Amino acid sequence: MAQINLTMDRAELLELIAGDREKALKHLAEKILDQLLLAESSQQLNADSYERSLGRTDYRNGTRERHLVTRIGRLTLHVPRHRNKPFHTMLFENYSRSEAAFINTMAEMVINGVSTRKISRVMETLCGTSVSKSSVSEVCKKLDPEIEKFRNSPLDDREYPFVVVDATYFKVREEHRITSKAFMLAIGYTPEGKREVIGFNVYDNESNPTWIDFFTSLKKRGLHGVMMVTSDAHPAILHGLTRVFPGVPWQRCQFHFTRNIVDATPKKYQKGIAVELREVFNRDNIEDARKRMNELARDYQDIAPNAVDILQDGFEDTMTVMNLPEEFRSHVRTSNPIERINRELKRRGDVIKIFPNAESLLRLMGAVTIEYNDILSMSQALFQVRAAKTLTPELTSHLKEIAYAQKSLSEAA
Repeated sequence: MAQINLTMDRAELLELIAGDREKALKHLAEKILDQLLLAESSQQLNADSYERSLGRTDYRNGTRERHLVTRIGRLTLHVPRHRNKPFHTMLFENYSRSEAAFINTMAEMVINGVSTRKISRVMETLCGTSVSKSSVSEVCKKLDPEIEKFRNSPLDDREYPFVVVDATYFKVREEHRITSKAFMLAIGYTPEGKREVIGFNVYDNESNPTWIDFFTSLKKRGLHGVMMVTSDAHPAILHGLTRVFPGVPWQRCQFHFTRNIVDATPKKYQKGIAVELREVFNRDNIEDARKRMNELARDYQDIAPNAVDILQDGFEDTMTVMNLPEEFRSHVRTSNPIERINRELKRRGDVIKIFPNAESLLRLMGAVTIEYNDILSMSQALFQVRAAKTLTPELTSHLKEIAYAQKSLSEAA
């Protein structure tokens, strides 16, 4: 075992006895550990300082400072350097493990929506050292490999019959001004009826090119076997879908559709029209639903003409789901599953308020999304797609006809 010799002058001894206790303890700990490092250095060199020895294996080359976080605060130690072979010490092994836990804890706190200020206070209380915003940012960069691995994972090992897509916006600082960035997200239903996050990315906005790029990225990763895509009525989504997956029909989200109609209705009639819209959506077949829609349109034509126009223009796209077997309809007729994730993303994003750049947005929201995907993977299956029953040639052909009709309308628009 390495032997150490500790020497202290009169001033240091008086400071230890009568001075600030915490400061004195830190100073004493630094001196002891520095001497321990010097003793380890002598042991590895097989020679003390300035000792002439035939057994010497290397030469000293000064020292470098390294910090060690302890229960009494952050210590500044002087680690010996050797000229040819690196100096090794057991002292920092435990510190490395603690540092890794420290880093993982900070990253986890950020993902869970804890502000940088709170993180700094907690870490200062636990470890005696404060944490700057830049330190937290550097820690969170360690999430990047995991996020990129998830975003680039292949999708060709299974089919996703139903896909839901949406985008939500966050504020980002870019070129000394605040802009909004779109965080695009896709969820897929497996043949076993379980939901999985299958893709996400950050874009400047929702436009035809960005949604084409997003759908193309899913296709390049192997997305196949899609029977229907559900989303709100953003025109760029339909444009991107018809370009990249031209044979896949679009289901307009019934929840967003209802909200559009209710917002265009005078306030005194809003609750009533919302109830009657649910009656339309819950019909057993498209013929009955269409008949009830026409009755609803006649009843509200005079008192809510704008709402009736929205209803008649969007009805067919909102009822695409009626072409599927009944057991699937309630699960894929809205984009509500993705809205739940969006609310969680917003809750975490509200803590940050303004992201320093697009990379940090992708990093944090990507980590939250992967975390949510772990929850989805443990949830119960909602249904099971039996190919022999569901993917009949007649149904497949009919869905393609709907998709190409929607593509023609999109191009005309």
